[in-house]
Amino acid sequence: MSSGLTRRRGAGGALSPTEGETPTTPSRSNSTNNARDSAPETRYESGEGDHPIAYDPRDMSESAERSKQPKLTMMEEVLLLGLKDKQGYLSFWNDNISYALRGCIVIELAFRGRIAMEKDPGRRRLPLADRNIEVIDDALTGEVLLDEALKMMKQSEKMSVTTWIDLMSGETWNLMKIGYQLKQVRERLAKGLVDKGILRTEKRNFLLFDMATHPVSDGGAKEEIRRRVRNILTQRTVVLNGSQFLPENLEFRYLRTLAMVCAAYAANVLENALSTLGHESRERAFAQTDELLADYSQWPFGKKATGNGIGANLPRLLQRKSAKARTRSYNSRLSLLV
Repeated sequence: MSSGLTRRRGAGGALSPTEGETPTTPSRSNSTNNARDSAPETRYESGEGDHPIAYDPRDMSESAERSKQPKLTMMEEVLLLGLKDKQGYLSFWNDNISYALRGCIVIELAFRGRIAMEKDPGRRRLPLADRNIEVIDDALTGEVLLDEALKMMKQSEKMSVTTWIDLMSGETWNLMKIGYQLKQVRERLAKGLVDKGILRTEKRNFLLFDMATHPVSDGGAKEEIRRRVRNILTQRTVVLNGSQFLPENLEFRYLRTLAMVCAAYAANVLENALSTLGHESRERAFAQTDELLADYSQWPFGKKATGNGIGANLPRLLQRKSAKARTRSYNSRLSLLV
C-alpha cells in the first residue's frame, strides 16, 4: 500500500448472536456506551520499517486477561467431568447439567471481577440467590459465552442471581425475555475444549442419525480436575499444587476449586471424579460435599471446620481469602450460588 499502513486484526464490535439465537432485548445504556461498543477503537504504533501498525487495544486487554486466568473455565471443567472419555458425549439421562452450567457462568463472571451483588441496603435481608446482580466491569473476558452473558447483564435491568440463571436456561414464560436464553451451551463449550486441545471431534452413528461427539484427547487435563476434586473431598489437609489449570498466582484458588466441586455436584457429574474410590470412601466424599454446601452457600462462609476432619484447613484458607474479597465490591458473595 502506498501509505505504508498495516492493519492488524481487531476484536470487532459487540458480539453478534450465534446462529439460531434470538437477539437480546434492546440496550438501555446511553448512546455513548452504544457507540463505544459498536465501533472498535483504533490506535497506532511503529512497526517494521517505521510503518504504522493499526490495532484494537481490546485485543491487548483480552490477551492480558487470558494470562491471568486458568486454562479452563469452570463451565469447561464441569462439562469435562461429565463427558464419557472414549464415547465423547454426556449421559442422556442427565437433566441437571444444563442449568448448572448457566450457574457456572455467573460464578465465573464473579471470580473474574465482572459482576457483584448490588449494594442495596433494602435487599440485604434477602437470601443471596434473590439479590440483584450488577455489572462492575464490562471489559471483555475473551471467552465467548462469558462475554455474551456479560453483555446481556450490562444492557438489561438488574435482576437476581436465580432470575438470570433461569433466563439463560430458557426457563421463563415471559416472551419479552426469551431472548436471554443461551443456546447450545454444551456444544459450544465442547468446541472450545477442542480448540484448546483437550477434546477432539468425531462423527458417531446413533441408529438413524449421525452426531458429532467429542472424546477426550488430553487425558491429563481431566485427571488433574479429578485429582483436585478428590483432594478437596478426601484429604484432611487440602493442598492444591500449581498447574496450567490452576496457576499458583491465581486469585481464589481454593475457593474456585470448592465452587467447581459444588457445581459438579449440582450438575450430577461429581461421581465421575470419585469412580476410583471404594464405596465407603465415595459415601464419605458425598457427605463432605453436603457439608461444604451447607457451610459455604451463605455469607459470611468458612466459619468452622467440618465435623469429619476432612479439609480441616479449608476454613482458615477461605477466611483469609474472603477477608481480601470483602474489599472488592462483594465479588465473592456470588461464588458458591450454584
